[in-house]
Amino acid sequence: MDDDTGQPPAPDSTAGPESTTTDESTAAETERSTAADQNESTADETERSTDADESVESVESVPKDVRKYERFTKMDGAQYDRVNEFLRDRTYITAREWAIARLCSDFRTETGVEMTKIGENLPRLVPFMTDTYTPQAVNQARSSFEGKVTKSGATFLYGAMSGFFTAEELDELMYEVTEVAKFLLEVEGVDLAVADELDAEERISSVMREVRAESAELRAEEVECPHCGETHSPDSS
Repeated sequence: MDDDTGQPPAPDSTAGPESTTTDESTAAETERSTAADQNESTADETERSTDADESVESVESVPKDVRKYERFTKMDGAQYDRVNEFLRDRTYITAREWAIARLCSDFRTETGVEMTKIGENLPRLVPFMTDTYTPQAVNQARSSFEGKVTKSGATFLYGAMSGFFTAEELDELMYEVTEVAKFLLEVEGVDLAVADELDAEERISSVMREVRAESAELRAEEVECPHCGETHSPDSS
């Protein structure tokens, strides 16, 4: 209330210093908080910039032909064990041998296979491969693949040439194994036109019919043992 003189009461002198001190303290805290926020923001920006620089550097360190490699894209998310199980049920090769055999074919140069590049970038090249490989490990897998193909080929041709299969059975067998081979090629990313598929199947069947005919004549003739060199006739004991 106003006093009797009609003048407003004088301000309380005891409140002034405390109010001033509180205002200064609040201003100082606000300033410190703002500075901390700015420093944190600057640190975040620096970290993001560093991560971006490292990401760019990491991408640039990957060879261009590795970055644009488009095989096995249909296998994204596939697990090695599942791929391996599928191959084990239908072929003699493992998932590791399949993947590396394809890579060795694709990264072959005039001077040889780029095994170091394949091994260092294996997880980038093949979705179901998770570890890098040494050049020695790549070479071992390739050699294992070649050895299995050779043995499988010898087994198959012996079955075809021995007369064990009739002509009809051999055609059915060729159809079955060709379907598996085509599926693997399609998974790798090979675009097989229907006309090309039919043409390839006919050429393979034609070759196998010739093999069977020639082997029938061979079985009727004397043959030489590849080990001892002796000549035997098919009906000899």
